[in-house]
Amino acid sequence: MTDLRQYIEHTLLKQDATRKEVQKLLDEAVENGFLGVCINPCYVRFAKKYLQGQKLKVVTVVGFPLGASLPEVKAFEAQKAISDGADEIDMVINVSCIKNKDWDAIVEEIETVKKACEGKPLKVILETDLLNSIEIEQACILCVEAKADFVKTSTGFVKNGVGAKVEDVALMAKTVKPYGLKVKASGGIKDKAKALLLIEAGADRLGTSSGVLLVGN
Repeated sequence: MTDLRQYIEHTLLKQDATRKEVQKLLDEAVENGFLGVCINPCYVRFAKKYLQGQKLKVVTVVGFPLGASLPEVKAFEAQKAISDGADEIDMVINVSCIKNKDWDAIVEEIETVKKACEGKPLKVILETDLLNSIEIEQACILCVEAKADFVKTSTGFVKNGVGAKVEDVALMAKTVKPYGLKVKASGGIKDKAKALLLIEAGADRLGTSSGVLLVGN
């Protein structure tokens, strides 16, 4: 039987999140035995101190949510987050570069941020709601080339976006897993049935703000 707790990064990325809300998220993650939490960079230092002695991974985001900042800026964000205690970095890819078919720029961006991660895992958020299947596959190939550690579906911030889709996760897994990369599904994961389908399709992680609900079903 699948233990969802070992897949869940309990997530709070809304721009008006308060310290009290973040503390509640951290408490829930500890109480439910989740794999980790995913929070905005401004709360990484607080979370790391609050979780002292816990095995919970502290994950944060860079270039979030648009992915349109320069590679050097994303790299600085990643480096600062890691110095504050982040265990993993989730970076939003430059979607414009995908649309422009500027493949070299994407590889350079991922490599630049990967170097700044100082050995910590780097997940690349593709924002699949904005891409077709050919673009998703191509982005995954570039992540392999640039030696990212994960590909990830979504920020959850696209207006009217669906977020993680089973067919997208399956395509991502098929493309990257032969090369040792993993897949994180995120966005719109609100029930246990969908979570299990995503795992079956190849997701190694689930980014969700509904973690407590998922394990309580």
